[in-house]
Amino acid sequence: MNFVFNERDGCSKCPIRHRAVCARCDEDELAILEGMKSYRTFEQGETIIWRGDDLHHISSVVAGSASLSRTLEDGRTQVVGLLLPSDFIGSPGRKAVEFDVTAITDVTLCRFERKAFERLVSDVPHISQRVMEMALDELSAAREWMVLLGRKTAREKIATFIEMVVRRDTAPIHQDQHHTLPFTREEIANFLGLTLETVSRQLSLLKKDGVLAFVGRREFTILDLAALRDATGDDADGSVIV
Repeated sequence: MNFVFNERDGCSKCPIRHRAVCARCDEDELAILEGMKSYRTFEQGETIIWRGDDLHHISSVVAGSASLSRTLEDGRTQVVGLLLPSDFIGSPGRKAVEFDVTAITDVTLCRFERKAFERLVSDVPHISQRVMEMALDELSAAREWMVLLGRKTAREKIATFIEMVVRRDTAPIHQDQHHTLPFTREEIANFLGLTLETVSRQLSLLKKDGVLAFVGRREFTILDLAALRDATGDDADGSVIV
């Protein structure tokens, strides 16, 4: 389910309200955040922040997607994670980031001045609780990414990637199974350590097997969610079948 983001809307109408850092806030706490926030948009391909840069703002991704990457001295670059709507850039108590953050698509951030936000974390239990939850979610996502890159087959990588997009694209109040791939197939190949041909072949097989239906190259519908989850190689409780 895709949402239209309007900067003029208040926090209560924000498309990531149900899972962002403000998810547990009451109306008074939302009013505080409303007075602190600002928005900034980055164009596709633009660097949002370089590794080691001073962290002046802590931000939530409201719309778009970005990559987390590390570049070695010889120029080799490894994507270590993806940022999708509601993901956080920066951590309270940290003055710099550990990875380059680059906009894959046009990205809109909801930003909070770091020092003011750190004071808010100390003063508002709902914020501090949600920050802790999101930090644990980030740790789980990093571990999932390690398994995906290191142990999964091409089909499992593609299915896991699509399942992740679907999981993050669907609000709890909706049951719509129409989605859009946020990246081109070439970008997906780079992220997953696959060739473009392999990505296209695996997507075609998922279509042939009746798991997905595509309209164009990026719009798709889930025909069999259970089969998609089975294709990820994870068992019912989320661990990897060995």
